[in-house]
Amino acid sequence: MKDNKQEFLFDKVNYKILLIGIGVIALGFILMSGGGSDDPNVFNEDVFNFRRIRLAPTTVLIGFGITIYSILKSPKK
Repeated sequence: MKDNKQEFLFDKVNYKILLIGIGVIALGFILMSGGGSDDPNVFNEDVFNFRRIRLAPTTVLIGFGITIYSILKSPKK
């Protein structure tokens, strides 16, 4: 009887890096949220602060970079 051992596409390290990248992307979207106003006649200037304009999109792009790195990283043989 053959021993059919399930082999994953990536190593354990690749999956850890992938989860870190997904976490960084989620953090970027959390940083991007908020800044709304309950009254539609009042404009909230917090939409244009540093966190939502520079930090959050940069964090999301770094997360995508980490995720792509985890996919392209070759497994050790």
